[in-house]
Amino acid sequence: MSAARRLRELEALRLSFGPAAAANRRALIDALDGARFARADLLARYHEALCFSAAYPDDRVLLARVRAALRGFPRRADLARFRDALADSGIAGTATHYNYFWMKARWLAVRFPRRFRINWDAPEFEARLRAALPLFLPWHQAEAVKRSSLPLRRIIDRLRGGMTDAAFLARALEGMSADGFAREHLHDSIDAAFVLAPGHGFPSRTLARHARAPIAWRRTPPPAGRPDLVAELARAPRGVRRAGRVEGRALVERAREAMLTRARDLAAFSWGDEREVLVVDDGDGLAFALIGSLPERRLPLPVVHGWLMLRNQVPVGYVQTDCLLAGAEVSFNVFPTFRGAEAGHLFARVLATARHVLGARAFSIEPYQLGEGNSEGIASGAWWFYYKLGFRPTEPEPQRVLARELARLRRDPAHRSSQRTLEALARGHMVFQPEAGRRAWLPLVPGLGLARRWMAPAQAAVAADRRFGVRDRARWPADERLAWERLAPFLAALGGVESWSAAERRAAVTVLRAKGGPREIDFLRGLDAHAPLHDAFVRLLRAGARPARGA
Repeated sequence: MSAARRLRELEALRLSFGPAAAANRRALIDALDGARFARADLLARYHEALCFSAAYPDDRVLLARVRAALRGFPRRADLARFRDALADSGIAGTATHYNYFWMKARWLAVRFPRRFRINWDAPEFEARLRAALPLFLPWHQAEAVKRSSLPLRRIIDRLRGGMTDAAFLARALEGMSADGFAREHLHDSIDAAFVLAPGHGFPSRTLARHARAPIAWRRTPPPAGRPDLVAELARAPRGVRRAGRVEGRALVERAREAMLTRARDLAAFSWGDEREVLVVDDGDGLAFALIGSLPERRLPLPVVHGWLMLRNQVPVGYVQTDCLLAGAEVSFNVFPTFRGAEAGHLFARVLATARHVLGARAFSIEPYQLGEGNSEGIASGAWWFYYKLGFRPTEPEPQRVLARELARLRRDPAHRSSQRTLEALARGHMVFQPEAGRRAWLPLVPGLGLARRWMAPAQAAVAADRRFGVRDRARWPADERLAWERLAPFLAALGGVESWSAAERRAAVTVLRAKGGPREIDFLRGLDAHAPLHDAFVRLLRAGARPARGA
């Protein structure tokens, strides 16, 4: 039997489980492990089948066999043959090319200093880098660069010493006399192309897993039906624990690697704080790692977490939640390898976890996730996925388009929305608000900053001190002072603070300081528990903000 035929048989077993399926799977893997594929796409499909089985293992024996096959993948003769064709696949033993953002580039320069290089085969960025290079060099080098007629690559080769060109660039930027936001802006404006060469310890999708996450053996296929979100919201996760620094660091690394190996980026992972990681055991081998942000990278109002979804220790997708006032804006993505199995169930468990861990009682989806400016969202039919789960549009135009589409479906159940229709539907948030009196406030937040004339930050901080009775801010930790200064324009605009009792103002200050404290989640929970502060923010949003379409 040919390798291609065996591969088709293995793929046909994707959602079959139990002793017989496991035995057939093992036999096919045994045969394919020693086979050689004639085409790169067949080898990639075999890799994906193994990764899926690692995330959905029948039993201990099968999982050991799958992991052994994956560990041996970089040594396969057919991988060596197709290494160039499989570049950027995230398969172990292949290179990754990407225009990394600043935090990821800085991280890679430290983590893989000998393998991280500028990709000179993609020269579109060279003029931008040449113009910017003098800005982050010592004066004598900057003047020499300005006057040199050498090619840019030769110039950097002369400057970099024993470092790779990418590591040199990251180190030079790090030494620039500017704050982190200026460095980030300069680096990302250059938009340089990089390549990460393969080698021992190189991140890959092939070997990605978190060994401390739970495992459960599959006897039946994962739940594929459409979940009842209200029923799922009532079911709490099995357990929640705070990761220690070592495990927290490992999970931040796994999250960054999961995006790196799929040519994606997520600021919540890039700026993740290893001290702020919660591990949620949802049962049946499903776990979530909720990663908070470094204090200097936190948003003024919402509390942001990046989630790494783990199925039997294997990363199968990611989530971002922006939470405020018992509402959560949710971005949800299952990695392509694992789609078609249980997306609805995973999404429902994300909402349930957000409900029980983050206090979310209402939920929203931003337009980008629905397909606005996002071809992947349009192709996947994301808008209808959320609609069928109970989410509804908030903007008049999508509501009109929906009414027209529903009428067409009543006339013709086989009707399918066109790309143009899906793009029109995606021009506005969708919300799921199952509890009376609880609404999703996040769609209003982006418009808040443009809705009124705000007090200057320094003036606002002084006004906020006066309104809340703060007299010792100079003695606060630096992160708490920064958070207070960022919140100050909102605090100066809040109504009714003067009518609060002194105890209520003191309690509010404790809540607000938590925005820059070691556990940002305390701000989220404290704001929900402090009724006067909660209600004042709600009034501010109602009075001063309109939904910012596409925000």
